[in-house]
Amino acid sequence: MSSLGRVAVGSRNPVKGAAVRAVLARVAPQAVLEAVAAASGVPDQPVGDVETIAGARARARAAREATDADLGVGLEGGVVDGPDGMRTCAWCVVIHRDGREGVGGSLAMPLPDAVAQMIRDGMELGHAMDALIAAHGTKHGAGAVGILTAGQIDRQGAYEVLVTYALAPFLTAELYGR
Repeated sequence: MSSLGRVAVGSRNPVKGAAVRAVLARVAPQAVLEAVAAASGVPDQPVGDVETIAGARARARAAREATDADLGVGLEGGVVDGPDGMRTCAWCVVIHRDGREGVGGSLAMPLPDAVAQMIRDGMELGHAMDALIAAHGTKHGAGAVGILTAGQIDRQGAYEVLVTYALAPFLTAELYGR
């Protein structure tokens, strides 16, 4: 990871940028991080792991290309609705300028029935959490994970794990055949 000069994260959400910055401080402290607004190409509330990964991939690609960075990072949160109820998911995709890619996720946590119903009715998870606790902008702070775990894990810390997972093929390239 020492060859990274510039890294672009495909979001101006401060939590996502802080998560990438924290991981880079450990694995590539010389890297310069730039946050850029990047479209996900998926609905505001992605449903399912496949759609959520696609959103993260689109953000990573767009951020890397817009800045000509060495590495693009995309983070996307979504939900999965199944027979046992609705759960969260979140994914990170990193794309190197040479085409190599890493994918890491998912934050699987059950959602309260009231939140799941708001999402089924068309609301985005962040807005549903705002409504649940009568707050505003929770997705730019603790997020659903921080609220639902009573602060035991915050959104940034959870995203740091995803970023690290996605970087695995770069951190231990020899184990991935590179």
